[in-house]
Formats: sequence, structure tokens, C-alpha cells
Amino acid sequence: MSLTDKASRIRLILFDVDGVLTDGTVLIHGDGGESKNFFIRDGIAMVWAQRAGVKVGLLSARNSATTPHRAAQLGLSLVYQGVSSKVDTLVKIVDNERLDVANVAYMGDDVVDLAVLGKVGLSAAPNDAVPEVKSRVDWTSQFDGGRGAARELIEVILKSQNLWDGVVAGYVNEGRAAK
Repeated sequence: MSLTDKASRIRLILFDVDGVLTDGTVLIHGDGGESKNFFIRDGIAMVWAQRAGVKVGLLSARNSATTPHRAAQLGLSLVYQGVSSKVDTLVKIVDNERLDVANVAYMGDDVVDLAVLGKVGLSAAPNDAVPEVKSRVDWTSQFDGGRGAARELIEVILKSQNLWDGVVAGYVNEGRAAK
């Protein structure tokens, strides 16, 4: 099946967080708090995907106080972190959302993502993912994690579903009706 065919079936996009939505850097502060850098273009694309009817969620093995804050900013309600088994959590998500795994895309960057990447309908990785991941996914972004990889995947999916032009047109036509 072609990439376009796989992408046209996607109803839910799940992302790993560290190394996919961030560059993998975690700053630990003296008080025990932490900081991460999230790329704004990845975030706005997640908002657009949801507006277009494609659900977006986060699936991370690591617990982080910053992750639910970023998810809330983007209106993401599917946030699973600190999970011991990503593949078991994927099965739970698919059941809860009443989807088939063929309707799920997942982007991961490291070996902890391999089981999930092997189950979903469209598997993806950022450009700087480890070789073990890049050699096993359907598609690799030209961008690194935390630098546009998530945005590019969302564009591929929305374009395959003929939804991207509507996203762009919404901004091109913004304010025209008010004239």
C-alpha cells in the first residue's frame, strides 16, 4: 500500500514527546522542575488536524509536568505518559476510540517506540531518529524531532485526505467576508 493510501485512512495521529515534539533535550532545574522546547509549527499543525477532524494525541513512556501543559494549550485530550508498555496503551487507545490500528499513525524516534511503530497503519520518524527506527518505518520526515517533523507528517496526512487546501484557504480568506 502506498504512503498516500495509508495516510488517507488515518483518523488518529499519536506522537511520542521527547525526541519527536522536542529535540530530546530536558533541562532539569535546581528545584527539580524541568523545561522542554516545543516547536510552534508542530503545535499549530496539531490544532489544524483536530479542526479538520483528525484526532491527535501523545504517547510517552516518560512522565513530565510540561507535557500536559503543552497538550492543554493545543486542546489535546488524549495524553498518555509514564506508560510501562506503549503497545498495551495503544491497544487501549484504539479500543476506547473505537478505531482499527490501520486508522492510527504514530511518530517515534527511539527503540522504545518500535512495538507501536510495527502495529499502526502509518509509522513515521523524525529525520534524527535512531537507525533501528528509521529502517522500520513507512515514512521519515526531512525534519528533526522538535523542528517540524510532526508538522510535516500532519501535512502529509491532511493532503492525502484533501483537507490541507481547506486549512490554507481558511487563512487566505480570513477577513474577506467582513469587507
